[in-house]
Amino acid sequence: MTLSTQFLTMLSMVGMGSAFGAMFDTYQRFLNRPQRKYWIVFVNDVLFWILQAVLIFYTLFLVNNGELRFYIFVALLCGFAAYQSLFKRIYLRFLEILIYSVLTICRFIKSTFQILVYKPIVGLIHLVLFIALFLGRGIYTLVKFVLKVLFTVVKFCIFIPFKKIFLILWDLLPKGLKKNVEKLYNKTAGNFKEIKNYCSKWFHKWKKRKK
Repeated sequence: MTLSTQFLTMLSMVGMGSAFGAMFDTYQRFLNRPQRKYWIVFVNDVLFWILQAVLIFYTLFLVNNGELRFYIFVALLCGFAAYQSLFKRIYLRFLEILIYSVLTICRFIKSTFQILVYKPIVGLIHLVLFIALFLGRGIYTLVKFVLKVLFTVVKFCIFIPFKKIFLILWDLLPKGLKKNVEKLYNKTAGNFKEIKNYCSKWFHKWKKRKK
């Protein structure tokens, strides 16, 4: 390994040590460890350490084809220590500012979306439903009124005159024919009553069997 490669390796490992410190603080900030369950914290810790190992090895592979030396670990510790002593407070402030800015932007976008898109659409839907209900009630009232008028017209113009004509014709019929018609009517009504009673009994039996 040449001196330039060794120098680049040390610089990259120092940078990875500092980056590891920043990523660890970021991870701690978003994990909210005290409010998480133990197994969730354990799984996240394992995944975090695997990811860090992969990133460090990938960086080392790009710099010196993945050759491990003792000074690599020293460089990592130096980078981590440099971050802790020099950059941690600055990074944490920057991280809080970034989180606050992102949340503010998200809230602004959410409020803008609700004001410009969501509320107008909901209001339009309510307006359409109100108009539909209003028109439906109006059409129902109109149809009801028209049917009432038609029923009245049919009653006074057709049913009542027809009833009077029928009564006049009935009075003109011979008494014997009237009696025969009345017997036929009573017999037919009795047959219908028997059919109705039979259907009712059959329905009650079927209902009891079903239970």
